[in-house]
Amino acid sequence: MSHMNQRQGAGQARDFRPAFATALETADAIRTGRISAVELLDLTLRRVDVHNPKINAIVWQFRDQAMARARQADEAMAKGESWGPLHGVPVTIKDSFAYRGSPNTWGLPPLKDAMSPRTAVAVERLEAAGAIVIGKTNVPVMLGDWQSYNPIYGATNNPWDVTRTPGGSTGGGAAALAAGLGCLTLGSELSGSICIPSHFCGVYGHKPSLGLVSTDGHQPGPWDGSAGIPADLAVTGPLARSARDLALALEAMGGPSGEDAKAWTWRMPVARQKRLADFRIGYVMDEPFGRVAPDVAALYENALTALGSAGAKLERGWPEGMDAQAQLRTYQYLLFAFLSFDSAEEQRAKLRARLEKDPDDVYAAATVEPHGRWLKETLRRLSFRAMWRKYFESHDVFLLPAGITTAFPHDHSQPVQKRVIETSAGPRAYFETAVWTSFATLAGLPATVAPVGRTNAGLPAGIQIVGPMWEDGTPIEFAGLLGEIVEGVGEPEGFGE
Repeated sequence: MSHMNQRQGAGQARDFRPAFATALETADAIRTGRISAVELLDLTLRRVDVHNPKINAIVWQFRDQAMARARQADEAMAKGESWGPLHGVPVTIKDSFAYRGSPNTWGLPPLKDAMSPRTAVAVERLEAAGAIVIGKTNVPVMLGDWQSYNPIYGATNNPWDVTRTPGGSTGGGAAALAAGLGCLTLGSELSGSICIPSHFCGVYGHKPSLGLVSTDGHQPGPWDGSAGIPADLAVTGPLARSARDLALALEAMGGPSGEDAKAWTWRMPVARQKRLADFRIGYVMDEPFGRVAPDVAALYENALTALGSAGAKLERGWPEGMDAQAQLRTYQYLLFAFLSFDSAEEQRAKLRARLEKDPDDVYAAATVEPHGRWLKETLRRLSFRAMWRKYFESHDVFLLPAGITTAFPHDHSQPVQKRVIETSAGPRAYFETAVWTSFATLAGLPATVAPVGRTNAGLPAGIQIVGPMWEDGTPIEFAGLLGEIVEGVGEPEGFGE
């Protein structure tokens, strides 16, 4: 990503604004003495005091140890020593990651005082690159919602409109970032949990290729270094204020851990193209199963028009032979199988009865059918991945909506299945929220969300950029280039410096 860093890095010192600077700009300012790590941290914590009560994004703070680390960062810099590309940069992490001396509750009250003795691998790697962790951000219970609220910490508000959700499950992290509280945040995704909050809050987010970033230590309750739950869909990844920050964070976190690190190493492949005019782009922006609200669709159309004007090659339609509905069914089965793997026998008995009445009940099937069904669905998943692999022989990126609408008002009503999202074109089923993020997740492909402007109501929206597996640098590079030709979202009112 060196090309993008050089192109976008010009004038960093001249334009440095501490509250809303990118991670790279901030690291450059510390390195050149524009600001010290201690000064920056003090400014950041004062902003947390002023602005966090409005949004309730950061729910656990590490003030004393962060300040001690900032002093050490300045002492090291005075000696000409650098900890890495994030030296002295303040960041937040999702509550779901283990961090020594703090609880990773996943919104579960019994875990609110359960301190972890270890730190998750992805967080350790951010720290090894020089980052200073200032706090943990809010999540929904068991990360299982596209809003961020729980009985321990309450609800997180969207800085663009505090009556609305910032999304979930990395909603606290996206809200903190949008409000100018930290330069980067670490999230995770199983069903849109990075992409949707990025879209709702007007920030950049990246869902990495499956398995690229370690999930060790991403679990409810204290982590002692033991193996976690195997995840065939879930990933961990960064949210940031720029595409180049996504690349920086990914390069710091990516690659093998534990015993695997003895046998192999990883490097981010160079982006396929460096100019928008050279990108071969496929796209689908609407389908009956996930109608996009007109105000968001207009922003997507503007982005496509700008890409065409820039000389990019655009082709509408799914890869040849690909059945989008079949992908959705397979994704739903594997998702529900993961979510219900430890269901109680009483619950399983009820679902067996449900399945007998309705053989198409995918949730019931995923919960009670034998392992052989999971294997068949996994083979289907791999066949879809193969289709995408073939497609990316002749295309570089594939564009999809990041969501069906902008951030919606808080709705904590139960049951979840009865929730409805009101849009400018009528109501939508709540579970349509994440329909567009399922395709990259199912195939294990990298997906970057980049802001493409704000609606007439002033709410931000982002577009989803899917890339070839393991070539995460390609959608990230595209996101950076796209940001140069579409209108930015700016900063939410009331959160200025």
